[in-house]
Amino acid sequence: MLQNIHLMPKFLTDLEKKLEHISQTIGAGNPNFRLFLSAKPSKEIPIGILDKSIKLSNEPPSGLRANMQRAFCYFPDVNEFNDKDVKLKSILFALCYFHSCVIERKRFGKKGWNLGYDFSLGDLRDSSIVLHKYIDKLQSGNVPWEDLRYIFGQIMYGGHIVDDWDRRLCDAYQIQFMNDSLIQDELDLYPFSDGKKHSFKCPAPTTYDKYLDHIIKGLKEETPIAYGLHPNAEIDFRTEQCK
Repeated sequence: MLQNIHLMPKFLTDLEKKLEHISQTIGAGNPNFRLFLSAKPSKEIPIGILDKSIKLSNEPPSGLRANMQRAFCYFPDVNEFNDKDVKLKSILFALCYFHSCVIERKRFGKKGWNLGYDFSLGDLRDSSIVLHKYIDKLQSGNVPWEDLRYIFGQIMYGGHIVDDWDRRLCDAYQIQFMNDSLIQDELDLYPFSDGKKHSFKCPAPTTYDKYLDHIIKGLKEETPIAYGLHPNAEIDFRTEQCK
């Protein structure tokens, strides 16, 4: 794995020369030989390497529902999930929605984030680990919302954020999703939604399959309201998409 981006150009230039030398001196070589390289995107990768390679990339899916499915299915152990505390189920579901929301909101450009951030499933994984530890140690019936909001919004996801307004946006999402109404009733996860025409609620604690079914059936329509934006925010996004 090519982890050091600063050493990558020289390393790959030497590699390209060695591969070229092998192909000229040995010929086709062993047909079973495969060379796997993995790296973050970089413009410094030699074009000769790229031309001779089969390139694979793992991109987040497009759309809020697809992102939500991907996030929720990141926890595939059905039996383990069904045995979890009811509070943890609701919080984990809201956390998956938050993860999907901050990723997909990037499509709206300056109406979304001022800067681009590489949020990943690793942020969701680490947040869930912290969540499990907090819920396991929970002695009383009060969920430490302030602690969770700080960890999720300021450390895990907030660790990527360098713009003050973007940090404020992340905090606003945390306040919207992480509060007592999430576990007391079916909290509407659409910020500023009227609850009628556009709505997506966190269901009462249930089984893994029913949560997944709720995602598939509940997130049918893509709308900027899901991110707390005005419906007109989609005009610029669709215009750029057409271009």
